[in-house]
Amino acid sequence: MRHRVSGKKLSRNSGQRKALRLNLAVALFTHGRIQTTQAKAVFVRGHAERLITIAKRALAKAEAKGDQMIAVHARRVVASRLNNDRVIVQKLFDEIAPRYAERPGGYTRIYKLGPRRGDNAEMVLIELV
Repeated sequence: MRHRVSGKKLSRNSGQRKALRLNLAVALFTHGRIQTTQAKAVFVRGHAERLITIAKRALAKAEAKGDQMIAVHARRVVASRLNNDRVIVQKLFDEIAPRYAERPGGYTRIYKLGPRRGDNAEMVLIELV
């Protein structure tokens, strides 16, 4: 029974799962869309949407207060979750988050592409809306 057991292990230990989530999120923010398996796409979707929400709320709060230093903490939080990659953090705050200022969530979309030829794994395309 799987009662109250959350999350997917993806046949990896915790360090490998963390690295996979980081790499998929960075690739998604860099390219805007990535092709991967359905399990990995669902796994990274929540993490990517949380990061966009943190950036979006920080920008809205900084604009409302008129002080851009308010967003510094959010940048540091997002940077810590993206392995302190300054280029990706800057792109997330300057390009991606302002696009979704009026959107109440659902920043990613998943398209099914069909099974992969080698192992019949369900392939999908995950992209930023």
